[in-house]
Amino acid sequence: MTNQGTGPDLADRIHGGWLGRIAGNMLGKPVEQGEVWTRERIDGYLRRAAALPLTDYLPEPADPYDGAVLRPEWRRCVRGRVDGSCRDDDVDYAILGLHLLETHGFGFSTEQVGDLWLLRLPYLQTFTAERAAYRNLAAGLKPPLTATYDNPYQEWIGALIRADVYGWTCPGDPARAAGLARRDAVLSHTGNGVYGAMFAAALISAAFAAREVREALVAGLAVVPASSRLARTVRRVMSLHASRLSWEETLSTVSAETAGLGWIHTVPNAAVLTAGLLYGDGDFTRTIALTVRGGLDTDSNGATAGSVAGVLTGAAAIPAQWSEPLRDTVRSAVFGFDGVRISALAERTLRLAAVGP
Repeated sequence: MTNQGTGPDLADRIHGGWLGRIAGNMLGKPVEQGEVWTRERIDGYLRRAAALPLTDYLPEPADPYDGAVLRPEWRRCVRGRVDGSCRDDDVDYAILGLHLLETHGFGFSTEQVGDLWLLRLPYLQTFTAERAAYRNLAAGLKPPLTATYDNPYQEWIGALIRADVYGWTCPGDPARAAGLARRDAVLSHTGNGVYGAMFAAALISAAFAAREVREALVAGLAVVPASSRLARTVRRVMSLHASRLSWEETLSTVSAETAGLGWIHTVPNAAVLTAGLLYGDGDFTRTIALTVRGGLDTDSNGATAGSVAGVLTGAAAIPAQWSEPLRDTVRSAVFGFDGVRISALAERTLRLAAVGP
C-alpha cells in the first residue's frame, strides 16, 4: 500500500471514501439485524447461495426462509438488482455533515448541528440516540442535555456513522478530524459513543497518508482515552491479529469478551470493523466482505470499512462490481439532496478539504 505522495491523489481518495461508504452500506443492508443475522447465519446464507468467498453484493436468497428475515429493502441491495444506492441513515449523515461544513464552516457549534437536523432531517428517519436527541431538541433542550435526557442509547453506534466527513475534509490531520467529530457527537452521545466517532474520524483522516491500515488504526487510537473500553477492545483485536489468530477466532474471542453490550453498541462493532480492516489488509473487496460477514450492525460497519478502504485505494482502484451499479447516484432523506451525484458530493468535499486549518 502506498502513501499519499505516490498513490492516488486527494480527489481520487475522497471519491473513493464516498464510493466505499455507499457500497459497504449497500452490502450490509439486507442483513442488518444483529440478533437474527449472526456471523454463522450470514455465512450459512452465503454457502447456500454458493457465494463464498464473497466478492460482490449479497446474492439473492437461495432459501425462502432466509428471504423472509432479510431487511425489507433487500431486493434493491442484492447483486443484479442494485440500481443506484438505497436511502440509509449511514449515508444521510455523511451528506448532512457535508452540508453542515458548507453552511457553517469548520467552526460550527454543536447547537448548529442540532438546528440542521431539525431543518433537513425527517424525524422518522432518525433512530436510537439520534431520535432521542431530536426529540429533546424539539422540546427545547440544549446540548449536552440533548444527549443525556431520557436517552438509553448514549454509547451506541450512531455518532460513529456520522464521522466520515470530518476525516475526509481533514486528510492527514487525525487530531483535527477527531475534534470536529466530537463536537458533532456530543449532541446525542456520551462516553464510548463519542470516542467511537472520534476514532472513526481520525482513522479515516490517517488513511490518506498511512502506508498500511494498522498505521491508520494506531492514529485512530491516539485520539481517544487509552483506558476506555473502546480503545482496549480495538487494541485487543490488533493484538490477536498480530498473534496470527484467524479472523474467525479473533471475532469469537472478542465477541465473548464484549457479550451483553448489544448488537448496536459502539464497542463490539468497533471490534468487527477493526478485524475487517486488518484481515482485509488493504484489499477493498476483502475488507468490506469480511466486515459485513462479521455481523452485528452490518450496514454501518460495512460503510465505515468501505470508507477507510476507499480512501486507502482511491476510487479508480475500487472494483467495478461495487461502483458501477451505484450509477453515481445517491438516494437521501436529507431535504434537497435526494438524487445527488456521488461524484458531486466528492467534489464538494474536496473543496472543503482544500481549505485546510
